[in-house]
Parts: sequence; structure tokens; C-alpha cells
Amino acid sequence: MSAAFHTLDASGLRCPEPLMLLRQRMRQLAPGERLEVLTTDPASVRDFEQFSRFVGHPIVEQRDEGETFRFLFECAAK
Repeated sequence: MSAAFHTLDASGLRCPEPLMLLRQRMRQLAPGERLEVLTTDPASVRDFEQFSRFVGHPIVEQRDEGETFRFLFECAAK
């Protein structure tokens, strides 16, 4: 995975908590900054993909590592 400037570990949390934390953290970032998110909730895959399409923060990388899902988001211009 590419280097991330920030990390959010939402492991062990269930829907909708990972998505709420992602939204909150992305609001704190400047355009171009990246956020790596770790989650163990399979529902986060769908939620994060929809979040990316709706809000416009692209998913730069996405990996399924068994029980953990890893996402790298890039903050879009506001």
C-alpha cells in the first residue's frame, strides 16, 4: 500500500461507526492528503465505495487482507 499521511483504525467497529469516523477524519484533511483506513466490518467495503462516489474523495488503493479491509483515500478539493 502507498504511504499514507494519516491512519484511522476502525477495526472491531460495526456499521455505521467506521463510515462516521471516516467522514469526520476526511473533513480534517487538506486536499491531496491521504488517509489509510483499516476496518474489519465487511459492510464497510460497500459503504466506503459509495462514500467515495458520493463525496468525491477517491479510493487510491483497496485491499482485502482476510479479516481486515484496507483502504487508502485521497482528500479531494473542497
